[in-house]
Amino acid sequence: METASRTAERLARESYGRLLALLAARTRDVAGAEDALAEAFASALKSWPQEGVPANPDGWLLTVARRRQTDAMRRRRTRSDGEVHIQMMRDELDDLAANPDAIADRRLALMFACAHPEMEPAMRSPLILQTVLGMTATDIAAAFLIPPATMGQRLVRAKTRIREAGIPFAIPEREDLPGRLDAVLEAIYAAYAKGWTEIGDTSAERMAGEAIWLGRLVVSLLPDEPEAKGMLALMLYAEARRNARRDAAGAYVPLGSQDITLWDEEQIVTAESLLHAANQAGPTGRYQIEAAIQSAHIARRISGRDNWQAVVALYDVLLKLTNSPVVLLNRAVALAETEGPEAALANLDTIADDRRMAQYQPYWAARGHLLALAGRKADAHEALTLAIGLTGEDAVRHYLLGQRERLQDG
Repeated sequence: METASRTAERLARESYGRLLALLAARTRDVAGAEDALAEAFASALKSWPQEGVPANPDGWLLTVARRRQTDAMRRRRTRSDGEVHIQMMRDELDDLAANPDAIADRRLALMFACAHPEMEPAMRSPLILQTVLGMTATDIAAAFLIPPATMGQRLVRAKTRIREAGIPFAIPEREDLPGRLDAVLEAIYAAYAKGWTEIGDTSAERMAGEAIWLGRLVVSLLPDEPEAKGMLALMLYAEARRNARRDAAGAYVPLGSQDITLWDEEQIVTAESLLHAANQAGPTGRYQIEAAIQSAHIARRISGRDNWQAVVALYDVLLKLTNSPVVLLNRAVALAETEGPEAALANLDTIADDRRMAQYQPYWAARGHLLALAGRKADAHEALTLAIGLTGEDAVRHYLLGQRERLQDG
């Protein structure tokens, strides 16, 4: 049976975003809601081991956090103001009791509130990731290639902005959505990418599942938005290959060596259908192109042949659209399959001085791989050593160690 402390830890991973969305919806004070929720979890860790886990632990946490919010408001406000907010909270709980399905809408409302035009554009997605998906400032900083301390300071300022500007937590009108949708999609996909990249981390895998759930929610809310469908298709293409990324012994398996019979057909079919629908609706955006790249990889399941020419062509389009060093990196890896490692390395050299690549593990892993293919063993050894030092995943570390050892053998 799950212990009280493990239940609290699981709820912190799985329910944090939902509870925070509910707590912040009426008060519009994200930082205050975070404090209240932290106190509720601390109370749970203290009382549940003695009194047992309640039948509805989410409801217990929400009630305790509400009381903490009320106490905090009483300390800050006059009696009359406090009574107004207490009534607002009672209304909130009554609404939830009458309509449990409102939780999903409240989370979307919080996401779109974080993407409000009054928020700094660069902080909209990071704020969603922390408040709705519970990612740490360190993880968010890694996703956006920004120093953790800088990201932490920016997040604090962003939450203050929500409170001071009185930004409402409501799903905006249809005509206001395009200006906010990009940030919402970017946050959902960044959460999925973390869950996809960290192989073997069950909490990260749960985050990937939650991102897919949110992606489905956005598509249901905005069925005519092609990029929402494109992003959901992209996540499902990747998810379809999840079970093929490890062998029977748990070792990391790169895409080109995966057993295609392990790819999930149902998810591939769904992804293909979503991408087709997105392309029919146009215009073509980033997620549709990235999904098309995944579709090109999946095509070898049917034809038995790799499709690198199409992959490189799609990366060319994506690079023009984003001018992202990460896209250029991925394009270089694909280019090695069509024009050889030296051509790929020449492309990679164009971002060698980009400071964001200095601590970016995929850059050094790809560089080491390409240098090894080019027969430049000393340089490959150096790049792979850097990649090994930067990775936090055992399976990937063992894979890179194997690559480095093979340099000595060959």
